[in-house]
Amino acid sequence: MTTRVTLVSPAAGEALRQVRFDDDGPLDADGEARTRAAAGVFGADVTAFASPSRRCGDTARALGLERAVPTPALAGCAMGRWRGRTLDDVAATEAEGVARWLSDPAAAPHGGESVRDLRLRVGAWLDSLRDGSPGRVVAVVEPDVVRAAVVHALGAGDAAFWRVDVRPSSATELSGRAGRWNVVSGRPLSPRAGTSSERPPLPGTV
Repeated sequence: MTTRVTLVSPAAGEALRQVRFDDDGPLDADGEARTRAAAGVFGADVTAFASPSRRCGDTARALGLERAVPTPALAGCAMGRWRGRTLDDVAATEAEGVARWLSDPAAAPHGGESVRDLRLRVGAWLDSLRDGSPGRVVAVVEPDVVRAAVVHALGAGDAAFWRVDVRPSSATELSGRAGRWNVVSGRPLSPRAGTSSERPPLPGTV
């Protein structure tokens, strides 16, 4: 039996434009409007999950996925003392730490969670679905969770995490069967979605 999982990145908010590490801010008005335009795209016959963040919950509800279950295993990367700060601010005060974080998947200079730990956590959740998923699964999750899932699904190695771009309001589709996953990434949720020229979000941002 084939397991089908759709991972939806949340709509844009102020943190994305500021390249700010997750402060769990709300969606902006434009991002919410774009998401509401795609309401119902997944239909009613899905099992829905969400990262336990305000923006992912808001995105799920805007899509009509009111029953999406907040799931700790799908939380964004824990960013420790960098949480709520911009990348420029952190780079100005902890340049060596930022360099290590970007080059070593096992490093957690912020005192939170490493990229490798994130990938292992998300990968364990993903593989648990392959052993008997409850029908079609849709999960509204942080962009770094989408990245981690793609890297795990492809067995690409943790260093590939930084080479996966995830746009706001986009869907990444994974199908799993016979011990392997296939990936289709970056499908927009609506004609207007997925056209942002913003840089792709970092772990813990959007």
